Amino acid sequence: MESFEPLARFFHNGGIFMYPIAITLALALAVAVERFLFLMRWKRENRKLWAEVSPLLAQGDLAGAELLTASSDTAVAKILSGGLAQSRIDSRRSELEIATEEGLMEVLPAIERRTHYLATFSNVATLLGLLGTVLGLIGAFAALGNADASQKADLLSAGISEAMNCTAFGLMVAIPSLLLHSWLQSRTGELVDSLESVCSRFVSSICNPARATY
Repeated sequence: MESFEPLARFFHNGGIFMYPIAITLALALAVAVERFLFLMRWKRENRKLWAEVSPLLAQGDLAGAELLTASSDTAVAKILSGGLAQSRIDSRRSELEIATEEGLMEVLPAIERRTHYLATFSNVATLLGLLGTVLGLIGAFAALGNADASQKADLLSAGISEAMNCTAFGLMVAIPSLLLHSWLQSRTGELVDSLESVCSRFVSSICNPARATY
């Protein structure tokens, strides 16, 4: 427990704005963990489904491929379902490309959802830290006017300490939030790129004799 005393003292000395910054930290962590688990799960499930569907497409077994995609809620399944449905109506490359692109556009919001909040939380934490610093300094200097000469040094020291703690905590939340946002954005981009590759490979599997794997 002693190891937490400096942290508790640091938090307590930071003033009231430490609490909204802490809430911002909790929200940022919640979003980051949820997005990480979501992206990793979708990447794994998409890869697994494509590994099962691609041999069926290579064999021309579109009915079997439709059964697999119908029983899955992955992004690949949603994209391929539209493409397979279009192949029964018109299997021209241009029509299949439009169908798969529409499927991709449908799943993009779910993939990109909430990630941008991390950048917002980073900015909010920084601004809350600065606001706490400014108000802390205002309070410290205001208190000096009504204090005895012997107390001024202590009051000023306490006010500056509160202000700096708030700034430091805000930056401690903002910097990791910004890094997490950048990292998750790159993982999101990789997933989108892989889905675009699936669209292209699916169209090639239907229109060309050459088959590709995920």
